[in-house]
Amino acid sequence: MPRRNLAAIAVTLATVLVTPPVATLAQAPPAPPRPSLDGAIGWINSGPIALESLKGKVVLLDFWTYCCINCHHILPDLAKLEAKYKNELVVVGVHSGKFDAERNTENIRRKVAEYRIKHPVANDAEMTIWERFDIRSWPSRVLIDPEGNLVALGREANGAPIFAVGGEGRYEAFDRVIGQLIDEARKRGTLDETPVSFPAEGSQYADKPILFPGKVLADAASNRLFVSDTGHDRIVITDLEGRNPIVVGDGGEGLVDGDFATARFNRQQGMCLDGDVLYVADTENHAIRAVDLKARTVKTVVGTGKQAERDPREPFVGPGATSAISSPWDVIQVPGSNRVYIAMAGTHQIFAYDPDSGTVRRFAGSGYENIHDGSPREARFAQPSGLATDGENLLIADAEVSGVRIITGLTTAPKVGRIVGKGLFDFGDRDGKGPEEVRLQHCLGLAFADGKLYIADTYNNKVKVCDPKTAVVETFLGDGEAGDSDDPVRLHEPGGLSAANGKLYVADTNNHKIKVVDLATKTVKTLEIEGLTPPAPAE
Repeated sequence: MPRRNLAAIAVTLATVLVTPPVATLAQAPPAPPRPSLDGAIGWINSGPIALESLKGKVVLLDFWTYCCINCHHILPDLAKLEAKYKNELVVVGVHSGKFDAERNTENIRRKVAEYRIKHPVANDAEMTIWERFDIRSWPSRVLIDPEGNLVALGREANGAPIFAVGGEGRYEAFDRVIGQLIDEARKRGTLDETPVSFPAEGSQYADKPILFPGKVLADAASNRLFVSDTGHDRIVITDLEGRNPIVVGDGGEGLVDGDFATARFNRQQGMCLDGDVLYVADTENHAIRAVDLKARTVKTVVGTGKQAERDPREPFVGPGATSAISSPWDVIQVPGSNRVYIAMAGTHQIFAYDPDSGTVRRFAGSGYENIHDGSPREARFAQPSGLATDGENLLIADAEVSGVRIITGLTTAPKVGRIVGKGLFDFGDRDGKGPEEVRLQHCLGLAFADGKLYIADTYNNKVKVCDPKTAVVETFLGDGEAGDSDDPVRLHEPGGLSAANGKLYVADTNNHKIKVVDLATKTVKTLEIEGLTPPAPAE
């Protein structure tokens, strides 16, 4: 994701450490920045770290922001590198937040736990470290060798060294370079292979019955509530009062089909119900799962378990079972059709899955990240993360532009429009009418009930209500302060909404709770799920 209008560094690591310097008389290469983490206002998983204390280790600095789907995509690569070079490599996350909410250390702390990050993370709220290393996009990575020197990862056309590489992927290239740095330092006797460890933030949440719930689905017809217990990698099913819980998944991270007791998910998010089949956006597995509620089984219907590598800008259609996808965040059906629409956050698009034919295809979105209306082929989204329907149209929480989009004419002549939302860096907390007045902050969830659209204004810690016909948006719940209170109502980054029987169910993500709102009176209560316990610790 670019930082405002600065272009991402166009470089691949294929030429790392093998491209010779290019001499130039016109302009001398600038001196490398001083390797330092000075300027962080807070630390997670560690106390403050001076880079001098890591002499003898290869250090990888990961510049990220927790809203960014591209930053999510490289976390598994970082974990693989940490496991492979556990005595020689130290990864340090440098969190340089995009949104206002992302500059708060406590908010970052909770996301570090939710994303299962085990290395130290610095809160670079003032972008001090970002500027020092001349970072231009999220995510970006920097390498420091065991002697404490920056590693040139390529060359500009004028011969100037490039010290930061932007974008996701490139695991193999980083693996190769880190291996070379380790071998050279070992030969010189400058490598420190003493193991180091850090206390992981996530360990404090082990006793939560529900952990970082991302989405919730209430179904009035069957009197059932489905909770995406994201932090525990499982689905919890109760009645609408929270009674008689049934658990889908053993609580372990993975992509495993089978019965309820042995199936596994990986930080799944949204759900939709089609009769006795519950479709689940299994986000970190890059898959859509089908939960058969009668047979009590889970089956993967879309995705291979690996993130799609094809160019998202090209039209795509293929068999679901063998087609790779990228970070699906929500799913929904529109009345009158069994087509499943998918908010494909990883490629900034909307996909469609046909259960009858088993095919999946790109439905809308060019693959470019931004906000642009028009035909499905030309439209642009920015990390769509929540879906709702008014019974005819598709409504989309377009998180990175803090907007709400709409697709009309789904089966005739689809057209993408907007209700609110202006641009990648146009956000805030302002009620009003339409795109010019209204400002949200990274909204993740939607629910439609009785002609009104409810918006999980996630980073503002609010639920807002909108009249889709007039585009008037007003605060419905919350005062903007993060908290955990039913009266007065305070939420902490709510991520999912669902309505049934005059009530709004809220996945209050950072509070590890489901809140139930009476839409007529605005009274709120925390749902108690009788007898629910956290999964057993993984062996």
